Amino acid sequence: MVRQLPSAEDAVRILRTKRTRPLPRPPPPAGRALRGYLKTMDARFSQGADALAVRWREIVGPEIARRTEPVKLVRSRSRGASSLEIRVAGPAAAIIQHQAHEILARVNLFLGAEAVQKLRIVQGPLRRVEQPPPKRRSAPLDAALEARLAADLAGTPEGKLKDALMALGRGVLRRQV
Repeated sequence: MVRQLPSAEDAVRILRTKRTRPLPRPPPPAGRALRGYLKTMDARFSQGADALAVRWREIVGPEIARRTEPVKLVRSRSRGASSLEIRVAGPAAAIIQHQAHEILARVNLFLGAEAVQKLRIVQGPLRRVEQPPPKRRSAPLDAALEARLAADLAGTPEGKLKDALMALGRGVLRRQV
């Protein structure tokens, strides 16, 4: 049976009466859809590279932490060997490679038994900025030394010069004591 095509007028009439629906939107990528949920779970249970980064100095010690930083924790889909990728500053990679078993033991102590089986070392500059330790306020001079310093500088006119000389004198006297 041969079917005849509609005429031009029939085609216009059909298109006016029957509107086509737009195609449904494709689902969003799984990573984007789960991002909020994963952030909530990571904040709640704090397991992963972010938890390691926060406490990295405590986990591996100050010497190793000065030269390394955790980048990402890759867990296998089939519950196989998961790996930790760390960034190492420059030529320290050889030293860190020799300490890999110790680092893995410490990380597994933090994350749980056999949480990480492999250590992947990537050379590159560290992204974090090492903050200097806060300055300690030195103990004040005892009253007799302070009075002697003030008496020595009594003839100096008031101003920035006198303040600087007082600070210098205090520093010198603290080192002598």
